[in-house]
Amino acid sequence: MPEHPTAGDGEPFDQTARDAVYRAIFSRRDVRSHFLPDPLDDAVLARLLIAAHHAPSVGYMQPWNFIVIRDNLRRQQVRDLFLAAREQELPNIAEERQALYRKLKLEGICESALNLCITCDRRRSENSPLGRWHNPQMDLYSTVCAVQNFWLAARAEGVGVGWVSILETQALRELLQIPEHAVPVAYLCVGRVSEFAPRPDLEARGWAKRLKLSDLIMSETFSGAGEAALKEIVDRTA
Repeated sequence: MPEHPTAGDGEPFDQTARDAVYRAIFSRRDVRSHFLPDPLDDAVLARLLIAAHHAPSVGYMQPWNFIVIRDNLRRQQVRDLFLAAREQELPNIAEERQALYRKLKLEGICESALNLCITCDRRRSENSPLGRWHNPQMDLYSTVCAVQNFWLAARAEGVGVGWVSILETQALRELLQIPEHAVPVAYLCVGRVSEFAPRPDLEARGWAKRLKLSDLIMSETFSGAGEAALKEIVDRTA
C-alpha cells in the first residue's frame, strides 16, 4: 500500500498494475479448507481494514463497523450456531443433493487466525437521505462493497477469506451483542492459507458451475436482444 495513496490523474494503470488487479479478482476464493494455524500480523489486518474503509458508500455514509473476533471460545460458540443453522437449512435442499451438501466444507471459523463480523449501522445516515430516499437499502449495499474491498485486498496480501452465511441472524446478534440498529452483513474467517484453489470449491465439488457471461448480457431492456459484438468479445476473452 502506498504511504499516501491518492486518486491520481485519469490515466489507466500500467500493465503490471492492471494485471495485479485482475489477478486478485480472478484468483480470489471463498476459503474454507486451507487455513494455516499461523497468526495474522496486525499490520496486515490494518491494511485490509483500511482498504475496506475506502469502499464506495452512497451519500458518503460509511455505515460499516468491524468486529474482530479472536477468542477461541466465542468462535466455538459461533461454530455451534453454524452447525445448528446448517441442520435447519438441510431440509430445504433438494433431496438428491442433500448427501453432497453434508460433505461440503462450508466454514473455517475455528481453523482461521481470526474472525471478522462486518456490520451496517443503519442510524449513521438517518439525518442525510442522500441516495437513500428512494432506495433505503443502499447502506446495506455500501457495506457489501466494504466486504469486497477487504476480500480483494486480502487476496493481494496472500490472506484467505471465507464468508459464513449459514448463521441465524438474531442468535449471532445476541452472541456478539450487536444492537438492533446495526445489521450483521458478513461473518468472515480470515487467515493465512496453504493455497488458493484453482477453482471455487463449490464448482470443484460439482455443486454448481460458472454461468456463461454472454448469456447474462442484455440490451436496453431486461432480456433485450443485441450487443452481439460485445458478447463475442466476452466469449473470446473468457
